[in-house]
Amino acid sequence: MSSEKINICVFGASSRDLEQDYIDDAYKLGKLMARRGWTCFNGAGCEGLMRAVSDGALDAGGEAIGVIPQFMVDNGWHYDRLTRIITTADMHERKLTLAQMTQAVIALPGGCGTMEELLEAITWRQLNLAPKPIIVLNTLGYYNHLSAMLTTAIEQGFMRKSHNRLVKFVNSPEQAVEVIEKELHETPQPIESKY
Repeated sequence: MSSEKINICVFGASSRDLEQDYIDDAYKLGKLMARRGWTCFNGAGCEGLMRAVSDGALDAGGEAIGVIPQFMVDNGWHYDRLTRIITTADMHERKLTLAQMTQAVIALPGGCGTMEELLEAITWRQLNLAPKPIIVLNTLGYYNHLSAMLTTAIEQGFMRKSHNRLVKFVNSPEQAVEVIEKELHETPQPIESKY
């Protein structure tokens, strides 16, 4: 894996007016990825955490590549500072493109779109369609309730016990990159089949 180019998919909010801690963590994550030579892939948004992680990567001399549906470009929602923009026909193609081009996922805090992307990535890993590391950056405890919900799903039999390995929750950008670095260099442990 060391000689292979590593691309990381980062999901996150495109919302404005977020608390500065969220912006700071996203920016720091971008810088840390760039320092490792990793390319940041995201949804190409020009606001919020998507912009912050891109700025962090670019300011540290790295690359930030955005994948965005044409209708969002038509609305001017893309960030024109990105290294490259890949335009897709729709949201489904956007997610598929991000999944095909990256080796790991980091989810920053976000709304419905971010959570939908994250849960789909977890589902794909559960079904062994995309067995890649998935890290949730739990800034300010934002994802505490999601973590508890997944634990409840396991405890009540809606998911297998081994599915607690599908996703890792971390509290800092440093932990996020450390976990991914470790997982990318390890032989993945098999995930128990859903059926």
